Amino acid sequence: LFAIFAFATCGGYSGELRLSVDCANKSESDLSIDIAFAYPFRLHQVNFEAPTCEGKRRETLALIGDFSSSAEFFVTIAVFAFLYSLAATVVYIFFQNKYRENNRGPLIDFIVTVVFSFLWLVSSSAWAKGLSDVKVATDPDEVLLLISACKQQSNKCMPVRSPVMSSLNTSVVFGYLNFILWAGNIWFVFKETGWHSSGQRHPADTMEKQPGSYNQGGYNQDSYGSAGGYNQPGSYGQVGEYGQSQSYGQSGPTSFTNQI
Repeated sequence: LFAIFAFATCGGYSGELRLSVDCANKSESDLSIDIAFAYPFRLHQVNFEAPTCEGKRRETLALIGDFSSSAEFFVTIAVFAFLYSLAATVVYIFFQNKYRENNRGPLIDFIVTVVFSFLWLVSSSAWAKGLSDVKVATDPDEVLLLISACKQQSNKCMPVRSPVMSSLNTSVVFGYLNFILWAGNIWFVFKETGWHSSGQRHPADTMEKQPGSYNQGGYNQDSYGSAGGYNQPGSYGQVGEYGQSQSYGQSGPTSFTNQI
């Protein structure tokens, strides 16, 4: 959603400014000169006509600057980020087993997330600078300086309407929000990789090995069980003389009676 807002607010932009040139000869004036421009902001290709205040002759002028590179780079990153997010969501939901197979999915996801975080920062910064230049190039006061009639004090040139740049400002904000979102997601993707899991297992393995060596010591396998003096008591468990005394207990009284 953040990626959609980023490229929609920038790629779908169109603006317009209006100028007024009031010549000394009122019949030669043009009080409504509309100049429209849009994404990708190749302003040097935006032409408009203005009166020269010298008869009916008019001149064709163009805005200054080409800011398409930063704008198109920003929109391209936003579109690819949206497509990758959509594909990753499908994999997370329907192909979780294949995603975790051989730890390849989390590693790829981690690398792509780091790359997109860097690209969001670069593209947002480049577009922020490009937007600043677009605002200067489309400032009505700056555009009036291009008109030759406005260089004569007898003529009055005024800006009528400035372009609305609120959606472009919003695109820059969403660009940096996407950078924060993707950069913060690096930690959560890193936790899915084997690097994080192996780092957590080593201390546990060490703790598991220590009781093993302790149990193999002389405490649990003590000398009492192996010597037979206590756990295997020969005089009590395998009774000899005492066990035979039971037969004396059973036969002794009989023989004693017979003797009597």
